[in-house]
Amino acid sequence: MNKVCAIFGGSRGIGRAVAQLMAPKGYRLALIARNLEAAKAAAAELGGDHLALSCDVAKEHDVQHTFEEMEKHLGQVNFLVNAAGINRDGLLVRTKTEDLVSQLHTNLLGSMLTCRAAMRTMIQQQGGSIVNVGSIIGLKGNSGQSVYSASKGGLVGFSRALAKEVARKKIRVNVVAPGFVRTDMTKDLKEEHLKKNIPLGRFGETIEVAHAIVFLLESPYITGHVLVVDGGLQLAI
Repeated sequence: MNKVCAIFGGSRGIGRAVAQLMAPKGYRLALIARNLEAAKAAAAELGGDHLALSCDVAKEHDVQHTFEEMEKHLGQVNFLVNAAGINRDGLLVRTKTEDLVSQLHTNLLGSMLTCRAAMRTMIQQQGGSIVNVGSIIGLKGNSGQSVYSASKGGLVGFSRALAKEVARKKIRVNVVAPGFVRTDMTKDLKEEHLKKNIPLGRFGETIEVAHAIVFLLESPYITGHVLVVDGGLQLAI
């Protein structure tokens, strides 16, 4: 099997850390983000012949074009990481409809569209591996994050159902559900206060989540699984 991996959300945070782990393993990578310059910078850091692309995952045409470009320049994609995500914290009664829709479109619909696009080549190749990045909030819920929780909880249901659909085609689909991880999304949180609720006593690092993602990508006998990487937070909430 070719080692071509598409990383959506690959310009920063968890996606970027995944790229840093996979490049030395001989994968040909496509780092995809809304900000093309950020994707190019992340790809350049890796060295080698990696691709940087711009895409809004919530737009079907963008996703289709992105897969066409990857196939043209790298070959058929057989590994997919969906790490693109946004959050708009707030009580539901105060959440604007556009913020509600944008979270569902980016966090859930976007992964559905990229998975569907990837299926076409993976089915032809009779093999592939997908990891969708969820959240512990999608499993446990959290006040002020009802929409985000719904988007990530929906991602778990989608991934498990898809795993059942495509297992006979030797395509695996798994989820990594991080807790509090040091990224742009969590930079404004009160870490000193929140880490008191984490049994391991600290926020996670992106590379720690990336190791879990790569493990699932490469594990040939795991599918439909949700791997929680949260320092034990699920034990406390």
